[in-house]
Amino acid sequence: MLLISVALPVPLPRCFDYCVEPPLAAQIRRGCRVRVAFGARELVGVVVQAPFAAADDGAEYRPIIALLDDAPLLGEELLSLCEWAARYYLFPLGEILHHALPGRLRQGQMAQIQSAEAYAITAAGRVALTTLSDRARAQKTLLTQLLAATQPRAALAATAATLKRARAQGWIEVAAEPLPHAPDTAARPTPTAEQQAVLEQLAASHGFAVHLLEGVTGSGKTEIYLQRIEAVLAQGAQALVLVPEISLTPQLESRLRARLGDGVCAYHSTLTARAREQVWLRARAGRAQVIIGTRSALWLPFARLGVIVVDEEHDTSYKQQEGFRYSARDVAVVRAQKNNIPVLLGSATPSLETLNHARSGRYRHLRLSRRVHEVPPPKVQILDVRGLSLDHGLSAPLLEATAHHLQAGGQVLFFLNRRGYAPVLLCHTCGWRAACAHCDAHMTLHRGRNVLRCHHCGAQQALPQTCPSCQTRTLLAIGTGTERVEQALANRFPQYRVARFDSDRITSQQALQDQLADIRSGRAQILVGTQILAKGHDFPNLSMVGIVSADQALYGSDFRAVERMGQLVTQVAGRAGRSGQPGAVWLQTHEPDHPYLQMLSEGGYRALSEALLDERRQTELPPFAYLALIRAEAREAQWPMQFLQAVQPLCQGAGVSVHDALPSGMERRAGFVRASLLLQARERRALHALLARAMPQISRLPLARKVRWSLDVDPYDLM
Repeated sequence: MLLISVALPVPLPRCFDYCVEPPLAAQIRRGCRVRVAFGARELVGVVVQAPFAAADDGAEYRPIIALLDDAPLLGEELLSLCEWAARYYLFPLGEILHHALPGRLRQGQMAQIQSAEAYAITAAGRVALTTLSDRARAQKTLLTQLLAATQPRAALAATAATLKRARAQGWIEVAAEPLPHAPDTAARPTPTAEQQAVLEQLAASHGFAVHLLEGVTGSGKTEIYLQRIEAVLAQGAQALVLVPEISLTPQLESRLRARLGDGVCAYHSTLTARAREQVWLRARAGRAQVIIGTRSALWLPFARLGVIVVDEEHDTSYKQQEGFRYSARDVAVVRAQKNNIPVLLGSATPSLETLNHARSGRYRHLRLSRRVHEVPPPKVQILDVRGLSLDHGLSAPLLEATAHHLQAGGQVLFFLNRRGYAPVLLCHTCGWRAACAHCDAHMTLHRGRNVLRCHHCGAQQALPQTCPSCQTRTLLAIGTGTERVEQALANRFPQYRVARFDSDRITSQQALQDQLADIRSGRAQILVGTQILAKGHDFPNLSMVGIVSADQALYGSDFRAVERMGQLVTQVAGRAGRSGQPGAVWLQTHEPDHPYLQMLSEGGYRALSEALLDERRQTELPPFAYLALIRAEAREAQWPMQFLQAVQPLCQGAGVSVHDALPSGMERRAGFVRASLLLQARERRALHALLARAMPQISRLPLARKVRWSLDVDPYDLM
C-alpha cells in the first residue's frame, strides 16, 4: 500500500496520511493539491510527502477523493519556507499553506492568468472632465489619468465603485490591454556620494546577505531600492518589496511603475479576491517582475526571486498579531537565505534587534547620514508645557510657531497618536466616567458623530445628554484626540484648511489619495493625524511638525514603549524640511527633564538606541534574550489563570525562565478575561526545544478546552 502525507487546513499540529493506488501515485508529487475526506467533511490539502510505502502495522487509511493538479502548484522553495515557519512558530502547517493560496485555489478550483483589464476615456468622458465639479474629485482624477492614454486597471488608483459609475455614465470603456510600459532609465537621478558608496557595496555583494540600510528621512533610501531592483531585473529575476501599511502602497507603486515599467504589481488585503489571485498567478509564472505589498505578499510564489526589500523594517505592523503570529521581516530574512539572495532592510530608525545584528557583524550596516538636499534633519525641540494654559492640548508657543510658518507659506503637521475628540467623558458632579461594558477601558468621545466608542472592541453607544449616574448635565470631555485638535486649529486659523488623517477620516484608499493630493497641491495647509502620517509620505512644502504629546510612552508597561516612542517621534519629525527648506519640530511635554527625551533631542535616535541596547543587555531582554508568550482567554474569569498555572510546570527546562502567570495589561477585552505566561531564555535553541516538547502536553490538558489559548514566539506586544 502506498501513502501520501497531506497538510490540511485544521488547527492540529500534524499532517495526515491517505492511501493512493499505484497508477495514481505515479502522478502525485510534493506540492500538489488533493481533495480528501476528513471526518464528515471534504477538505483540500497540499501533499507534503510524495507516495511512500505504508508500514505493516494493520492501520487503515482512507483513499484520497481526487488529485487536483497535474504538476505541483506550490514550488519546493515556498513549501520549504512554510515548513520552516510551522516549526519555528509552532503553528499548523496546513493552515499556513491554506492562507498562502488565493481563495479559489484553496477551495480546490482552477485558475488561469487573464489578460489585464484596461480602460480608455470616451468622447463623453472628455466632455465630462470639463464640466464636473470639484466635489467629484475621484471621477476627475480617473478621467484625467485616462486622458493621456489607455491604462491597465492596476495603474489606476480609482476604486471599483468609481470605475462602475464612470462606465455607467459612458465616460470610460473597457479597452484592449495596452502595450507594456518600458522602464524609464532617463528618470534615474544622479546618486549622491553616500548613495553611490552604498550602491557599490551592494553591487559587490553576491548571494545571501542581509543589508541594513540606515538612512535619515529624506536621504534617498527609495532610490537605493530602485537601482538595486533595476540590477536584479536586468538579470532576469524578480523583486519583492514589503511595506508596513497599505496606505504606503500607492505612492511607492506609482514611483516603481514609472521607473521600472508595467511589470510592477501591488498585493494587499484591499484588493478583490480575483485581483489577488491574478497577482499570485503572475508572480508564480514570472510575469510580475516586481511585487509591492504588505506582509501577506511574503507568501507569494515566485519563479525567480532575486531580491527582497523590507521598507521601514522597524515597523510593528510586520508582526501578525492574531492567528499565525509571524514576523514578516524575520521570515523575509529566512526566505532570502533559502534562495541565496540579498535582503535589504531599510529604516531611519532601525529596530534594536536589527541594530544589534549589524553591530555584531551578522548584518552589513550601510548608512545614509545626509539628506539629498543637504539640509540636515531638524532637531526635536522640547517644549515644556508645565503651567502653561493649553487650548485643547495646544500651547501658546506652539500656536505662535504655527502662525509664523503658515504666514511664510509653509505647511504644518500636528501629530497625536490618539483619534477621536477626547479619550474620557467625565461627570463633573459625581465623577462618573463612560466605561466600556466589555473591556477594562474608557469609551472615547467622537463628537463628529456624537457617539462614544471603544477603541479596543469597537463597541459604541449614543452620547448621553445627562450623566447616567446622577442625571446632571455636567459632562466634560477630558483629554485630547485628533478630532479635538482639528477643531481647535480650524477655529484658531480659519483662513487655512485643516486636513485630518486618522482611521475615522481615512476610510478608503481613495479618501487617502484625495487628502494627500490636497496637501501636495497646497489646498490644505494644516495636517492633523496619527501614525498614518509618520511613515514614508513626502510633503514637499511641510516646514514644521508639532508633536502634541509623547509622555504616555515614557511610562508604558511594555519594555519596547520607549523604543517605539523614539522611532515614531523621529519618523514624524522627518516629514519636515524634506525639500531643502529649514524645518522645525516641537515636542510638547510635561516631562522636559526626562533623560530619554533629552537624549532624543540632543543626540537623535542613534543616541537613544545605543542607550536602550545597553539597558536591554543588563536586563536580559531582546535582542539579548528570546521570549515566548502563552496567552489564554475565556468569558469565565477563573479559567485563564487556572489554565496557565497548569501550563507553568510543563514549561520548566534548562536555560528557560518561566515567569508567573499574570492578568494581561487590559484584563478584560471584548468580553473575554485574559492572562498570559512569559517564557524567557538566553539561547533560542533552548527555548524552542522546550516549546516543542511542551506544546503537545499543553494541548492535552483538560483545562485547554475551557479557554482560547495561543503561543506567540518572539512577541512584539506583551499586553
